[in-house]
Amino acid sequence: MTTEPPLDALIVGAGFSGLCVAIGLGKAGRRFQVLEQANSLGGTWRDNRYPGAACDVPSNLYCYSFAANPDWSRDYPRQAEIERYLNECADRFSVRSNIRFGCGVEHARFDGRRLLWTVTLAGTGETVTARTLVVATGGLSRPKLPDIPGLSEFAGPAFHTARWPERFDPAGLRIAVIGTGASAIQIVPELARSAARLIVFQRSPPWIVPKPDFRVSEWRRAAYRRWPLLQRLDRWRLYLQHELWALGFTRMPALLRLMQPFAHAFRWLQVRDPALRAKLVPNYTIGCKRVLLSNDYHPALIQPNVQLDISGIAKIERDAVVTRDGRRHACDAIVLATGFQAAEAGTPFPIVGRDDQTLNAVWAGGSRAQAYLGTTVSGFPGLFLMTGPNTALGHNSMVYMIEAQTRYVLDAIATHADRPDRVADVDPDTQARYNRWLQTRLARSVWNTGGCSSWYRTADGLNTTVWPEFTFVFRHRTRRFDGENYRWSRSDDSADRAT
Repeated sequence: MTTEPPLDALIVGAGFSGLCVAIGLGKAGRRFQVLEQANSLGGTWRDNRYPGAACDVPSNLYCYSFAANPDWSRDYPRQAEIERYLNECADRFSVRSNIRFGCGVEHARFDGRRLLWTVTLAGTGETVTARTLVVATGGLSRPKLPDIPGLSEFAGPAFHTARWPERFDPAGLRIAVIGTGASAIQIVPELARSAARLIVFQRSPPWIVPKPDFRVSEWRRAAYRRWPLLQRLDRWRLYLQHELWALGFTRMPALLRLMQPFAHAFRWLQVRDPALRAKLVPNYTIGCKRVLLSNDYHPALIQPNVQLDISGIAKIERDAVVTRDGRRHACDAIVLATGFQAAEAGTPFPIVGRDDQTLNAVWAGGSRAQAYLGTTVSGFPGLFLMTGPNTALGHNSMVYMIEAQTRYVLDAIATHADRPDRVADVDPDTQARYNRWLQTRLARSVWNTGGCSSWYRTADGLNTTVWPEFTFVFRHRTRRFDGENYRWSRSDDSADRAT
């Protein structure tokens, strides 16, 4: 009886980042598997099926550089189209057969004697071993539910936007939407069309700018198919256009204030009622929270069946939302547009490294969520986090960051394959220096100085989420696996520096 050798890599998650790594491993001829707890791939774009779900990054930028799609129907892609694109990529690059669907992870543990990761599957107890473990579960995969008294006692449907019931029909219902973030501004216009009454509960108003979203003409699609260079040039134009925003976000927040009069004018044109308009004026610098793109959110708020409430929620009763001023707002359903766990989320399953330390415990113990290049964590050899701490963006496409990070991870996996008797663990001093640099850069960014509280930062104000530089700087830093910044351990626990 022969024993299967360990995989070169095991990937957890089949969204944009997990699929990108899988495609790279497939091209390199590596032995790998992808574990996906759902029954289909797509990650965020599989889960977020609420009415109006769409991306706020242009289509030609929100796709893999190596898999351009000339057939996007709109300048800004919608959920179903992105999900379809990811499935097409899985088939085009022949990685679907490497994905095990319906496989959740119970826990993962590093074996220092064998220099392997052992992953135990939820429900079955089956184990899978690999030289390296790639966690690609996504930064926006776990809904954040508000801590409101009585929420669990509500008699009607109450659900998060990322868990939208397939058969939910809003027609004729009295609906409460809690939150006014990125998902809310897409849902509210859709619900306003059919709900008998819609009340939107706002904690703080977002900055909203026009969304230049137009249908892509057939002649343009045909041109992209015939001359792919045209689409590549358009991608570069979009990239550079978005990258310019980094000057304001990361270096000179005062520049962003120059944009505020345009956002104010846009709001004034769409909302002529002074009382309502006053409720929609943010009191922080544009960019401190995510800047939202919408042409129809403000018009939805002025509809006769829609009400905006800013008095704050005190509690929820079986058939109503009660605000702090004592008013009861009767409703039949509650939609929670309250975002995701991000800055303090940790990992969705226990990851046990050296000395039986768990990653979530390490991060909770004072270091908070931090990593080296948002990818590796000291004490967890051979572990790679996709879209890990401080890799999110406020100005450009996450797919660009994912591809840069993927290149680094693929090079690391190849290096491990060349050194079967060793495993790399990032040097703790290197990780500490890197995170000191990050926080120094973030200290002058709009996310830290713009006067808001956001999901980018922990409760004590530490920004563990956003990348504080130009994206091409991240791409340069991850252009190769820098083994000299790692300790290479043998199974006898001796360690030496790579040369």
